[in-house]
Amino acid sequence: MRTWRRFTPAQRAARTLGEVALVSISVWMLARLGIRWEFLADAPTQIGDLLGRMFPPEWGFAPALVDPLIQTLNIATLGTALAVLLSIPVAFLAARNTSPNAGTYALGRLVMVVSRSVDTLIWALVFIIIVGPGSLAGVLAISVRSIGFVSKLFAEGVEEIDRGQVEAIAATGAGRWQTLLFAVVPQVRPVFAGVCIYRWDINIRESTVLGIVGAGGIGFALNEAILGLEWSRVGLILTIILVVVIVSEAGSALLRKRVT
Repeated sequence: MRTWRRFTPAQRAARTLGEVALVSISVWMLARLGIRWEFLADAPTQIGDLLGRMFPPEWGFAPALVDPLIQTLNIATLGTALAVLLSIPVAFLAARNTSPNAGTYALGRLVMVVSRSVDTLIWALVFIIIVGPGSLAGVLAISVRSIGFVSKLFAEGVEEIDRGQVEAIAATGAGRWQTLLFAVVPQVRPVFAGVCIYRWDINIRESTVLGIVGAGGIGFALNEAILGLEWSRVGLILTIILVVVIVSEAGSALLRKRVT
């Protein structure tokens, strides 16, 4: 049990110096942002004006958003499915107990880092250059961005399996692939299912903005409405995005409870 002790004068001085240094660094960083304080002071007025332009939404424009919304859901779903397929081998390479050697382990970890270090919008811009604007670029961006997240959680699930089951299957004379199939996969299946659903929920949110850079979906309609200063349409699109996110959050939570 820890006992309470009063700080010594030296410790109090060190803590004070640390707090002063933290405040000084924060002030310096804030000054480097180049904030226009007159604009910041006027922000509440501008927010009120913008909300007044956006609401009530232009409900008559809703039918035109059905196809972009379906496209957004397709981008998220197909991107997640492709990411899961690509993440499975990466996860087994990046798990210490299933990776064949140190080189493949390092390769798996490198794929994770590269995938997670680049934002989805950046990946979308890259794939727009490669395959052109549209939904395919969005699917590829969602997929490549998701590989690092999904494979990392997959690998952690593989590393936490019960080694006893693996040894029991191996003792029967099963080969490496048979051991993976009958000893490892059954143990990590619930983890895999939960991670897939969770990532799909995240990708629903990310796919709503891919259209801003030309990668398809409802984000494209949102960008057009903003550029055209059609704020009532912007309000409608934001409302629809909010509803979709809430529904996907509730649905994914329900599915995760059923599969885990």
